[in-house]
Amino acid sequence: MQATQTKTLDDQAISALPEIDSDGLIAKLDTAKRLIDTEWGTAGTEPKPRPVLSVVMPCLNEADTLAVCIRKAYEGLAKLPVPGEVIVADNGSTDGSREIAIELGARLIDVPQRGYGAALMAGIASAHGEYCVMGDADDSYDFREIDRFYESLLTGADLVQGCRLPSGGGQVLPGAMPWLHRWLGNPVLTFLAVHMFRAPVHDVYCGLRGFRKSWQQRLDQRCIGMEFAVEMIVKGTLFGTRISEVPICLYPDGRKSHPPHLRTFRDGWRTLRFFLLHSPRHTFLMPGGVFCGIGGMGFLAALSGLRIGGGELGAHSLLVAGLFLLIGVQLMSCAVIAKVFASGAKLLPVHGRLERFLEFWNLERSLLTCASMVAIGTGLIGMTAWRWVLEGFGPLPYATTLQSVVPGVGLIALATQLAATSFVVSVLRMARI
Repeated sequence: MQATQTKTLDDQAISALPEIDSDGLIAKLDTAKRLIDTEWGTAGTEPKPRPVLSVVMPCLNEADTLAVCIRKAYEGLAKLPVPGEVIVADNGSTDGSREIAIELGARLIDVPQRGYGAALMAGIASAHGEYCVMGDADDSYDFREIDRFYESLLTGADLVQGCRLPSGGGQVLPGAMPWLHRWLGNPVLTFLAVHMFRAPVHDVYCGLRGFRKSWQQRLDQRCIGMEFAVEMIVKGTLFGTRISEVPICLYPDGRKSHPPHLRTFRDGWRTLRFFLLHSPRHTFLMPGGVFCGIGGMGFLAALSGLRIGGGELGAHSLLVAGLFLLIGVQLMSCAVIAKVFASGAKLLPVHGRLERFLEFWNLERSLLTCASMVAIGTGLIGMTAWRWVLEGFGPLPYATTLQSVVPGVGLIALATQLAATSFVVSVLRMARI
């Protein structure tokens, strides 16, 4: 009797629920599936295959040249045996560039954040292709040659860099590159990239390049300005990317309505700053080593009373040498801090030798060493103080007393500095302790 009553109550509850239009729901699901299948070519009479190669162009008021660049990109894609797409990453154009892109069949991506790198990052992220080719929309690059980049990617390269400079087989047509860029800016920045990071390229700033989208997404680029192109090569080199190079021809900028977006000195400095921030070895470690070397030799020479010419190195030389030592140790401490932080933030790869050294030279060993340095420094200062007491607090010989006071003060200062550095490094490495 009770079971029958419970069943009746359940039936009443179910009947009180709103009716579900199952046929309508199924119809909506079928429509959505058909749209997806048609987009990627899995259903329908005229399927649209999924792109394999995406051509990405950053755009900010490029109405003068955008149309010809898009047409050349489609000509280049037509030479390939795989489907492709053209993406215009618009950075807020107001001159009709957006309408041109849509009219010619390119996929328009709105990028509110201003910047060459910001536009490219958004365009690459939205690309459907497994491979991407990026290039400026100023008609200085010939997009009909993208097949050469695609073929090089198929051989196993992660990044295929274009090279405009003759040193790498490229060509710069008359009027295509300002004199300052051609003979100073690009060669110098490329030299720094090669010698600071061992980048295997001859033209670090060339904006026409191809790469695997998955590789670029893993690179986790941060630069939103013109240095985006340099960041791709430098970080790629540091993280062991397979990079190849394709010589290209640079044509004169076809824009008439506005000057180039590149600002020579501003963007040159931003690139140099990027190099310095990503190389603690060159920015801190090497200068610190030089300062320590000069300071150490000066300290020994002053303590030994070395005579140079007709003069003898004394207390004043000792003070200057101590200053060099303090600066050198500070710079080298900054190198360690910067490297540990950058490795933890995935800005730089983990340095194996540094990690092994820090595992051995841990916080406890560092603090014991610093404590010993403080004890020695305090002893040297104490000796001078005791001598002062014995002299009845009268005047002491300036030259001889400073030979113990300066090293004592220097040891205490260095110990404090090293102890603080050890604590900071330990904080940065807490997740790996």
